[in-house]
Amino acid sequence: MSYMLSHLENGWQVDQAILAEEDRLVVIRFGHDWDPQCMKMDETLYGIAERVKNYVVVYVVDISAVPDFNKMYELYDPCTLMFFYRNKHMMIDLGTGNNNKINWAIEDKQEMIDILETIYRGARKGRGLVISPKDYSTKYRY
Repeated sequence: MSYMLSHLENGWQVDQAILAEEDRLVVIRFGHDWDPQCMKMDETLYGIAERVKNYVVVYVVDISAVPDFNKMYELYDPCTLMFFYRNKHMMIDLGTGNNNKINWAIEDKQEMIDILETIYRGARKGRGLVISPKDYSTKYRY
């Protein structure tokens, strides 16, 4: 489903996407279109894009074609989801220890909407770090 999402082809386009958006949360999926984990994430993002279009804009970046941000954002995972609001990187505490990004595929659409809404509401209030509506730490998985 990545072909249905807006692709950013170079570093300048990524910068402009983050800089130009004034009122909406910018969600960027870094990874490869052919990666199975990214395919699952793209399916979820495409499925919710129409429902959250008033406060979220979704972009896709191929980390091989645009390696400019790999070191800066530590993009070593096959699929990474990052959030920006008014040119500010938004962090989310998921209980995993890494507050900068989501680096696994989320397949539940409502779960993704809840995360995006939480980040957007926190960003509108001026917060740089928000708490996830669900704890993703492994200590509760039996």
